[in-house]
Amino acid sequence: MQSSFAYISKYIVALTDVILVSVVFLISAELTEYVFGLNIRDFYKYYLLIVNSTWLVIALAFGLYTAIGMENLEKFYRSTFRCSVFHLLFFGITLFFIENSFLSLKVFIFFYPLLGLGLLLSRFVGTYFQMVVLSKFNVRKSVAIMGNNQGGQKLAQYFSTHELNYSFEGFLSESDSLLVNDKGELMPAAFGQLQKAVDQNINEVYVSLKPERMSLTTSLLAEAERQCIRIKLVPDLSMENRIPFEMSFMGELPVLSVRQEPSYEIENRFKKRVFDLFFSSLVIIFLLSWLYPILAILIKLESPGPVLFKQQRSGRDNKPFWCYKFRSMEVNENSDSLQASKNDSRVTRLGKFMRKTSIDELPQFFNVLQGTMSVVGPRPHMLKHTKQYSRIIEKYMVRQFMKPGITGWAQVNGYRGETKDPALMEKRVTHDIWYMENWTAMLDVKIVFLTVINILTGEENAI
Repeated sequence: MQSSFAYISKYIVALTDVILVSVVFLISAELTEYVFGLNIRDFYKYYLLIVNSTWLVIALAFGLYTAIGMENLEKFYRSTFRCSVFHLLFFGITLFFIENSFLSLKVFIFFYPLLGLGLLLSRFVGTYFQMVVLSKFNVRKSVAIMGNNQGGQKLAQYFSTHELNYSFEGFLSESDSLLVNDKGELMPAAFGQLQKAVDQNINEVYVSLKPERMSLTTSLLAEAERQCIRIKLVPDLSMENRIPFEMSFMGELPVLSVRQEPSYEIENRFKKRVFDLFFSSLVIIFLLSWLYPILAILIKLESPGPVLFKQQRSGRDNKPFWCYKFRSMEVNENSDSLQASKNDSRVTRLGKFMRKTSIDELPQFFNVLQGTMSVVGPRPHMLKHTKQYSRIIEKYMVRQFMKPGITGWAQVNGYRGETKDPALMEKRVTHDIWYMENWTAMLDVKIVFLTVINILTGEENAI
């Protein structure tokens, strides 16, 4: 639960940022007029609306003002930097398409350097203010733990990383003493620890217990309430390693998910989709707009057939979709059943170059715009291969939970191209599942950069 200080802080920071963005923009406009002689005073209100709304949308998309983000200073500063970069991109594109607004782009010369300095200063001042408030005033929940077991230690680690909400007073006992016996009767250790909580004015006491002992806590809860102590029961599931679950709630009902999927959360799905739309639009506008007609002519000249090769592949939730590529082979009957291999006679001379440089994959950015693919994700396989490998690789179908990508974590780690060996496919699947369970927006950016580097340096497994 959030403390009142944490709850109010995120609104204060958001308001401060809006004021800062507005003031910096107005100063930048005045400097633009003074240096370049461009008067945009008549458009102040109009541009202020755009610049602030753009900032708020991006900040909300990146979770800049969430309690968790503000508690983790490293994450908070990193999110601030990302918001600034994306604001530059989106605000610049917006102004570019507004009639006669190109003149105001000169405001950027002053706006973003000043905004960067302003945000840096405000973050340092805010951090200092937060430290002063936390040290001088009692604004956090005072919490302690009963049960010095693995579950309790993980809980202690959580409290230590969420200092904006909790003042962790430690364990009420150095040992994991038995609190209730098998009959549900309170043991002396429980009385001692509850009395210690009263003496230390603890607001909340968290009790880490094995799941099978949760039903025996009636007397413990009654005694805690008698002494005006709030008790929170935390099941110690640290030894239940057979199921790597994640707990969430539907109303009051606890729900266990057997696998972490950060990219499945609606907020993160929105972030990923915004990135996909932005990045694919840049590729299509600035690269495919002129490269597509050139390759279309060359493909047609080398061999008869269509410019694009389309094939049904396995998408998210194992639903088939049409995947697009530049045709790199001569038209043949086996294209939907026989995977390309090294020195494949079906591949044309231009096709070899396109495959080596991954140019043949560029039309898949149209798939990204359609929403059937993502820029980053597990590579989509032919329907035949999905059916084949799902029978011999235990967790193969887990990768199908995600939208397939043009590039992925497996590919930048060397697992791309032809896969005849099931062991290599299993490693590819392992990397795909790791990506699904550890997704972040910055991981996508990292994979895109690594992909570009691999293309420029040459990839051994490219065929």
